[in-house]
Amino acid sequence: MREVMNLNAGWKFIQQDVGLPESFPENWKSVDLPHTWNAVDGQDGNGSYDRGSYWYARTFETPEQPLGGGRTYVEVLGAGQQATVYVNGKKAIYHEGGYSTFRADVTDLCHTDGTKNLLVINCSNEYKDSVYPQSADFTFYGGLYRGVNLISVPAVHFDLDYYGGPGIMVTPKPDECGGAIFEIKSFVTGADENFTVLYSIENAEGEEVAGGLRPADSSSITIYVNNVSLWSPKTPYLYKVRASLLRRNEVYDELTVQAGVRSFSCDPNKGFILNGVPTPLRGVSRHQDKLYKGNALTKEDHYEDARIIKELGANTIRLAHYQHAQEFYDACDELGFVVWAEIPFISVFNKDPEAHQNCIQQLKELIIQNYNHPSICFWGISNEILIGGISEKLVENHKELNALAKELDPTRLTTIAHVSMTPLKSPMHHITDVISYNHYFGWYGGKMEDNGPWLDRFHELHPDLCLGLSEYGCEGVITNHGPNPACKDYSEEYQALYHEHMAKVLNDRPWMWSSHVWNMFDFGCAARNEGGVAGRNNKGLVTIDRKVKKDSFYIYQAYWSEKPMVHICGRRYAQRAGETTEVRVYSNQPSVKLFVNGTLVEEKEADKVFVFTVSLKEGNNILVAEAGSVKDSISLEKVEKEPEIYVLPEVNERAEGVANWFSSVGDMDLKAPMEFPEGKYSIRDTMEEIAKSPEALEITAHAVKLATNFIVKPGTGMWDMMKKMTPESMSGLASGMMPEGFLESLNAKLIKIDRV
Repeated sequence: MREVMNLNAGWKFIQQDVGLPESFPENWKSVDLPHTWNAVDGQDGNGSYDRGSYWYARTFETPEQPLGGGRTYVEVLGAGQQATVYVNGKKAIYHEGGYSTFRADVTDLCHTDGTKNLLVINCSNEYKDSVYPQSADFTFYGGLYRGVNLISVPAVHFDLDYYGGPGIMVTPKPDECGGAIFEIKSFVTGADENFTVLYSIENAEGEEVAGGLRPADSSSITIYVNNVSLWSPKTPYLYKVRASLLRRNEVYDELTVQAGVRSFSCDPNKGFILNGVPTPLRGVSRHQDKLYKGNALTKEDHYEDARIIKELGANTIRLAHYQHAQEFYDACDELGFVVWAEIPFISVFNKDPEAHQNCIQQLKELIIQNYNHPSICFWGISNEILIGGISEKLVENHKELNALAKELDPTRLTTIAHVSMTPLKSPMHHITDVISYNHYFGWYGGKMEDNGPWLDRFHELHPDLCLGLSEYGCEGVITNHGPNPACKDYSEEYQALYHEHMAKVLNDRPWMWSSHVWNMFDFGCAARNEGGVAGRNNKGLVTIDRKVKKDSFYIYQAYWSEKPMVHICGRRYAQRAGETTEVRVYSNQPSVKLFVNGTLVEEKEADKVFVFTVSLKEGNNILVAEAGSVKDSISLEKVEKEPEIYVLPEVNERAEGVANWFSSVGDMDLKAPMEFPEGKYSIRDTMEEIAKSPEALEITAHAVKLATNFIVKPGTGMWDMMKKMTPESMSGLASGMMPEGFLESLNAKLIKIDRV
C-alpha cells in the first residue's frame, strides 16, 4: 500500500552557495519546513532581498514495501524558484518554476543496507531568463516553503510521474433529472491483467451512493449518481471519490479526492451563471504571504485566510499570480469560493522560446495538479503582459496557451487579466473565453468616477464579450488619516471612499461576470516604498499580519454578507480637531441610529453608507451605532490639533514638487504640438534607452516620481517591469494624475539632450 511520510522536520539549511555536501552537514542551521530565507527581508522595506542559491539537507530511511519492486518518490510541494534534488550525492531531478508540486523517483538512489540516505535540495530564487515570473510587483520568495514528502508505493501504483498530478481525474456533470454523471479516469503504472480499479462515490455524510469496477489497463468509467446535491458558494457540497487498485482480493494502492457537482457558464449580459442561476462573482485577489513568514504558510494559515474572506461575504477569489498551495484550493472547495487560478506569465514578455516552454510547463502543472477541485472554474493564462507592448509572437503564444488549456481541460473557461492601457480594440480580446481588466482609475490615474463609464463603454463596444474587473484598489495605511481624504494621500479614509464607490459601481452592473479587489491582504513587495510603509503593497482590505480589518473591508461586507452587520468607520482616526466631524457608518440594514455619549444624534435610512455630522465634546467621546439587532462602538478624542503622523510629509512635498517642475520649464508654450527631433531623447523612448544618459534619466525619473510616486532607475524597485515602457505609455496608466502640460514639459526637457 501507499505510504506518505512527511519530511518537514529536522532539516539543516545554509544561506550560502557552498555546493553539494558529501555528508550530513551537522553545522548548518536547523530549520523545519515550510521555510523561506526571505521571511523578513522580502517585506521589511530595506529596498532589496536575498536572491540566491542555497542548500537544505536531511536524512531519511529507505521505506520498505511488503512485496518486492516497490518505488520511493521524493515529493516537493513547492520550491522557489528553481530546485535540484539530490539523494546520496546523485542528482534526482531539476525543476523550474516556484509554485507547483514535482516528484522524483529515487528508488535506485537509495541505500538498501539500512544506512540512512542523505537528501539534499538546492533552491534558487535567482533571476533566470527562461523562468516566469521574470519581474512583478511582489517578492519572489526562495526556499522549501510548502514542505516535502516521501512516498512509498508498490511496483504497481497510481501514476506519480505525470506533471505532479494525483493520478486521477474526476469530472462530475449534472443532468436535467437531478442526478449527475461522474466521468472518472485513473492512471495506473505497471499493471497486468490481474489488476482492476474499484471506484466508490460517497456523499458528504459518508454513505456510498455509487460505484463501479474497471480493468487497470482501461480504467475510465462513467458512474451515475441519483439526487445529487449541487456545489455552490452558499452550499459547497462535496462528494468523496475513492479509487482502489486491486490485485485479486488485495488493495495495492488507493486514492481519494473531493468532487463537487456544478454547472457554470458566462454570458455577456447575464454575467456568471452557476447551476442555471445568474450569480455575479464579487470577491478578492489573494497573495500567499504573511508578516515575517513570507510565503512559508502552514495549513492553518491558509484556512485562516479563507475564513477571513468568507467573513467578508465574497464568493470568488482570484489566486494571483501563480499556483497556490493545495491546502488553499481545498479550503476554497470546502468553504465555497469560485476560483480563478493562473500561471505567473506576468508583466514582462520574454521572446525566448525556452521561456514560452516554461509557460507551457507551468500551465500543464497547474491544470493537471488541480483538475479535481470543484472551486476552480477559470484558468488564467497571463496578467498585464502588454506592459512592454504587443507583438505577433505575444499574440501567437497566448493562442497556444489557450488551446493547451482547452485541450487539457475542456470543462472550464479560460481568462486573461489585461493591463489598463490595453486598447479597447485589441487582438488580445478574442483569445480566451472571457476577459478581465486591471483598472486603477482613482489611484494610478484618472478619477474613481471614470470606472463606471469605461466599463459601460467597453460593454457597448463589445456586446459579445464577457467582461470582468480583475484588479482595482488603492493603498490604505492605517496610521494615515484626515478630514479631507484625497487620491495618493495613502489614508484609510480615501481607501474607504474609493471602495464605497467601486462597490456600488459593481453592484449596479450584474452583467460583469466577475470583480476582484486588489488585494485581500497587504503583501510583500521588497521593491516598493510608499505611504510610509516600505517593502509592502498596502492595497489590502486587511493588514499583512491579518490583525486589522481596514474600514474598506466593511463596505464589501455590507454589500456581500447576508449576516446583519454595522461598522463605524474611523476608529483609528481617533484624535480629531474642529467643531464638527464626519462619521461614516456601513451597514446592510435599512436604517442606522448613531448615539454620541449616550444621546441619539440621528436615525438615517440609506443604502449601505450612512453619513453623520456630529459635534464632539472636549476629551473622550463614545459613539454607538445601532442597526436592528447589531451594534458597534468607537471612542474619539476631540483635540486642538491632530497628530502629525496622520499626514505623510510626501503628500505636500509632491504638490510643491509639481509646481516647482513647471516653474523650471519657463515660458514655453506647453499647448504647442510636441516635437521629436532626430538624435534627441523624447517621451517616446523606453526607460531602458533613456537610462543610457544620466542627464535624461535624472529628469525622467524625477517626473515619474512626481506623477506616480514610483522610483524608476536601473536595479531599483520594479525596473525590470518598467524598463520597456516609455514616459508616453506611462502617461496612459497615470492619466489624470499628471497636470495639463506635464507630459509636454517633460518632452521639452528631453529633446534638448543628445541621444547616447
